[in-house]
Amino acid sequence: MLAGSSKLQLATINPDGTAHLVTMFYTMLDGRIAFWTYRSSQKALNIARDPRVTCLVETGEEYFELRGVQVAGRALCISDPDGVLDIGRRIAARMRDVPAGALEDYVTHAARKRFGYIVAPERVVSWDHRKLLPPAG
Repeated sequence: MLAGSSKLQLATINPDGTAHLVTMFYTMLDGRIAFWTYRSSQKALNIARDPRVTCLVETGEEYFELRGVQVAGRALCISDPDGVLDIGRRIAARMRDVPAGALEDYVTHAARKRFGYIVAPERVVSWDHRKLLPPAG
């Protein structure tokens, strides 16, 4: 399910202990969630202070269609330019609104102000309400 999606809900911890929850585009890198963000963003500041994060990928509109994966772990900061570019290229390649011919220019421009992150999972929880559907008949 993680490999088939492109957006997740990312929760970081604000200074007052509340959750900072945002939607992020992501990619999978060596079987782990990877994303990038502006270095000055609230999520980057939160991760620098406390690297614990929770990621949620879900799908389904009706109750018996709901399924999801929650990954709790620690976000490892990738600050080296090649690592940030790699994550950015992988994410942008999956975004429908970035034309293939503009991908490299977009990523190179955006990467100058960003960090990449890889989530080291500590706990994974999944659910699938399709399994709850009563038998037909």
